Amino acid sequence: MQRSKTPPTKYSDTRPIPGNIILIGMMGAGKTTVGKLLANLIGKTFIDVDHEIQQRTGVGIPVIFEIEGEAGFRKRESEVLREVIQQQNIVLATGGGAILHPDNRTLLRQHGTVIYLCAPVSELRRRTHQDKNRPLLQTGNVYAKLTELFIQRDPLYRETAHIIMDSGKQSVRALVQKLTQKLRQLNQESTDTEQKNSPPTKHSE
Repeated sequence: MQRSKTPPTKYSDTRPIPGNIILIGMMGAGKTTVGKLLANLIGKTFIDVDHEIQQRTGVGIPVIFEIEGEAGFRKRESEVLREVIQQQNIVLATGGGAILHPDNRTLLRQHGTVIYLCAPVSELRRRTHQDKNRPLLQTGNVYAKLTELFIQRDPLYRETAHIIMDSGKQSVRALVQKLTQKLRQLNQESTDTEQKNSPPTKHSE
């Protein structure tokens, strides 16, 4: 099972970030790489949905696509997502197409802070064009396919996300540091809003 948990580094901000952190975005956007480092930094457990699917089926994702088609894979993906997202204090890396079903988009927003890692198609191609484990990219023109998928999915990623981060050219460590700051800022804003909207505390003499 693709999980890891280590204590935060001594240089990190020690303010806790509550709840689950959920990463969405195109294949090659860096969800697994960023997720592992983020989980390490803030002391959460990392889970990768694609790895969970592979562990449960005993075969790779290309095999599932070949036997069951994309529809069969999406059904398995939704089932695994509904299960693992019930866990607490996790960083969850989702598959690129997890947001295609409206129920999944609702589920993600209800169970954590959703981060859209957004990278330009040219960068996605550079990272994925030789990867044989991505069935949708086994085509003669990877750039054209990525462009097609990006046009279809980008509005759904933006609809689902609480935070949008550029995961293009900057280093993973710099990205994770910026993301951690944004998460703490979002948590502080949420806390301030809750305190502002809560009724005054009654004090008895």
